[in-house]
Formats: sequence, C-alpha cells, structure tokens
Amino acid sequence: MIHPTAIIGPEVSLPGDSEIEIAPYAVLRGKITIAPGNTIHPHVCIEGEVILGEGNTIGHGAIIGTPPQDISFHPSTPSAVHIGSRNTIREYVTIHRSASENGATTIGDDNFLMAGSHFGHDVKLGNSNIVANNALLAGHVEVADHVFIGGGAVFHQFIRIGRNAMVRGNAGFSMDLPPFVTAADINHVAGLNIVGLRRAGIGPENRLSLKRAFDLVIRQKAPIREIESRRADTEWAPEALEFLDAYLNGGKKGVCR
Repeated sequence: MIHPTAIIGPEVSLPGDSEIEIAPYAVLRGKITIAPGNTIHPHVCIEGEVILGEGNTIGHGAIIGTPPQDISFHPSTPSAVHIGSRNTIREYVTIHRSASENGATTIGDDNFLMAGSHFGHDVKLGNSNIVANNALLAGHVEVADHVFIGGGAVFHQFIRIGRNAMVRGNAGFSMDLPPFVTAADINHVAGLNIVGLRRAGIGPENRLSLKRAFDLVIRQKAPIREIESRRADTEWAPEALEFLDAYLNGGKKGVCR
C-alpha cells in the first residue's frame, strides 16, 4: 500500500502495491530500487541511488542516500547506498551515500539500527549487528558480523571492528578493534566477549586458545615481533588466529590494546 501523500519520483522502481508499504509523507526521489516486503514509515526521506533488499523496516524520519558530510564532495559525483534484507532501521537513522565515484555505503542483512544512529559515507556494515541509539560511525568504518555497539559510542574514520565484538555505551575509538573483545572508554580493550562467544557456538577448547592469545597481546603486551613468532610456532584455534591477525594486519591507525 502506498499512501497518496507519499512523494515518489519517476526513477523509483517499486514492487507491486500489495508487496510494499509506504506511509504518509515519505519522500523517495532518485534512482531507487526497492524489493518486496519493505515497510517505509512516515516522513522517511530516501534519495539518490539506493538499493533496498527484501523485508526491511525503515523508521519514522530516517534519511538514506543523502550526500556525505565531506567538504570536498561534489553533489554531481555518482555514488550509492546498498542495503540488504530484513534490516530494522529505526527512527531518525541517517545513512549517507559514498564519497567516492561509483562507490557505495553498504549495510548487510539482519541488522538492528536503533534510533538516531549515524552511518557516514563508505561505511561497510556486515550482518546481524546491533547498533544502539545515537552511536556514530564516521566515513569508511568497517564493521564485521555479530557486533554489538552501545548507545552513544563514536568511531573515527578508517577503522575496523572485528566480529563478535561488544562495545560499551559512550565509548570512543580512533583505532581498530579486534574480534571477540569487549571494549570501553577511549581505545580500550576490556576483556573477551565470553557471552558472545558462547552464543556463537564457539566451544571451550577454542575459547581457551583465544584466551591464551588475548593474554599474550593484552596482558603481556607482547611486541609485534613476538606475536609473529608465537603465531608461527604455536598451535592456535581459528578464532585465536583471527584475533592475532587483527594485530599483525592492523590498519594505519593501529589496533586497540
């Protein structure tokens, strides 16, 4: 059902009227492609080049596809937002399009993005993540899968967050976060996300191997050369190797310790 007060531009590609719900005063303009099963609530604004997969819910006042907050960006630059399926995008979420020519800001599947959260240009968000109210992700932040981000947490541009990480509210990060950790305060790794590991079905032996890797890097504060040596001459579970590799292959901004 499409409400008669909704404004739908001529380039918008929609499924049949019975396969989508667009509420009053929603505005869709630009080269937008929307799959069946989407529900778009009142006062949503979607513009530019946007692809929406199946079964998403877009909350009141959300804004998707607008130009990035980049003073060097020219509005004529062709770029996009690609959103997967079964995402819940709550009230006043903002998702900006890429700042790069023919680039895309991407949101995966089965994510829950709470009210007021922001996803800057070229963010890459994986699958099954929960991002709480007013969390802010700057441009080019990459988030893996099954990550929980607490309310009001903020992330500087060009950093990565590993899978199954849990970030406490009101924290701030300008460095990469490795997988499987809890993180808090400013660039601080607080421990392993034990509850998340159990929920992910990671068994006790693999958790013990991961704990040894965590002790080596975080508690013993081993330098990179020692981490490289220990990675090569010690048998590790896959999760422990993934954790160690986050430090060995960290971005230019470094990795939180």
